[in-house]
Amino acid sequence: MKIAILTLFSCCLLFSQYCSSQQLSAGKIEKFAADKLVETIFNLRYFLRLQNDGNFPEQIAQNKQWCDSVFTALKFKTTTIKTAGAPLLFAEKKFHKNAKSILFYLQIDGQPVDTSAWHQDNPFEPVLKEKKEQGWTKIDFENIHKKVDPEWRIFARSASDSKGPAIALISALQILQSKKIEPEFNIKVIMDFQEELGSPDLPKAVEENRDLLQSEMLFIMDGTRHLSNLPTLTFGARGIATATITVFGPKYGLHSGQYGNFAPNPVFEASKLIGGLKDEKGRVSIPNFYEGVTLSDKDKYRLGLIPENIDSIKQNLGIAEQDAVGDTYQEALQYPSLNVRGLKAGWTGKEVRTIIPSEVVIEIDMRLVPETSGKRQMSLLKNHILEKGYHIVDSIPSLEERRLHPKLASFSYRLGSLPFRTEMDSPIGIFLNKAMYKVFGENVVNMRTTGGSQPMAPFIRTLNVPAVSIRIPNPDNSIHGPNENLRLGNLKEGIISCLAILTERL
Repeated sequence: MKIAILTLFSCCLLFSQYCSSQQLSAGKIEKFAADKLVETIFNLRYFLRLQNDGNFPEQIAQNKQWCDSVFTALKFKTTTIKTAGAPLLFAEKKFHKNAKSILFYLQIDGQPVDTSAWHQDNPFEPVLKEKKEQGWTKIDFENIHKKVDPEWRIFARSASDSKGPAIALISALQILQSKKIEPEFNIKVIMDFQEELGSPDLPKAVEENRDLLQSEMLFIMDGTRHLSNLPTLTFGARGIATATITVFGPKYGLHSGQYGNFAPNPVFEASKLIGGLKDEKGRVSIPNFYEGVTLSDKDKYRLGLIPENIDSIKQNLGIAEQDAVGDTYQEALQYPSLNVRGLKAGWTGKEVRTIIPSEVVIEIDMRLVPETSGKRQMSLLKNHILEKGYHIVDSIPSLEERRLHPKLASFSYRLGSLPFRTEMDSPIGIFLNKAMYKVFGENVVNMRTTGGSQPMAPFIRTLNVPAVSIRIPNPDNSIHGPNENLRLGNLKEGIISCLAILTERL
């Protein structure tokens, strides 16, 4: 059964208008991608061996050097954009003197790793695996010279997030170069080496290099596909803000036998505070948290076209009930969220000890939508803490503060990426859907927004450019966690997607 694309225009009329303008047929695009796939896999394998934690300048440097060499070989002009922190790499190729430009965003860095949690010795030494009854089994990379099973996967840090998508674009550009095929628009590429750190220097860099980066559209080569694993276009992303709340107890840890029943344990107060953040149905209890967010009938109709089954999603996630924010999974993504991402109080496991902890640390993250600013949401959270009777201190409370206030807490927050949303029936949406339809037919999913965050607001606001994320990795890819992986069938379809886009008329 085919899955209907989220069309916002008349397919028959639109596609009859553009079919004559194709430079490459779907058959040729598929063949070019298939012929390139083995080389692409080995290129990705080499790329993944370059450790890419954005906290380490030497790792940034080696990845930047590799990217520079690749785009130089593609006859792009490369420029290092210096910032107060990590540099960015810009590459540009002008195919036509007066043509419009499209800007591609590539994330090159990845999350830190806990090697002990991976099912391989080194997360930066890619491993090829196939699924057997007993689980994922390692196979030799040389097997791909005989055949490439689309269900095989490469396991390594950044395989999906986001070196795999980057290599898909690079491979497509290499194919066009080898076939002497030129896009009908000029291409710009910006490479970010600290996306996982929130791209702290990106906003200023975009502002200072406005003319260099100016383009017609922004394509983001980052993000996971829809749960159906169909080719996916995502027209928005939620922003993010994080907070740290410390609830204070005694000034040092106390023996639970000597002081139990006398000195209050801050875990109990912290538990009440956390428990009060949501109601029994999973909705955030903070007043006005969802204020301004509405979904029109048209919005709900579009979201309803996306193929999803609530029961299947719950089964896959291993949950009995979902939070009652929105009627469907897609609707839930259109609202801001509040999550407890970490807790620390005392010790557990073999280190457990009989003490009353001196403090409880609560780490919060909020996902934001365009209607809810991070500053406003954090102000609402702080007011909620005050209304629960807490006296908020800047750091460790003084003895006088401990004497006067039975409920003490500190509160700090950080604003990260801003949310964005592009209209699906805008020119960028029509352009991309035309390209994707050419190779995938109706089996394409359009999503209004993704649940995660991307640092696109500096481009959108400064350059006044629309942005859409081109999703390639399989949804069960374990990004950010141990055993991150990329399905080879998705990698091939990623190359196909990029070839279709690069050969579409703008």
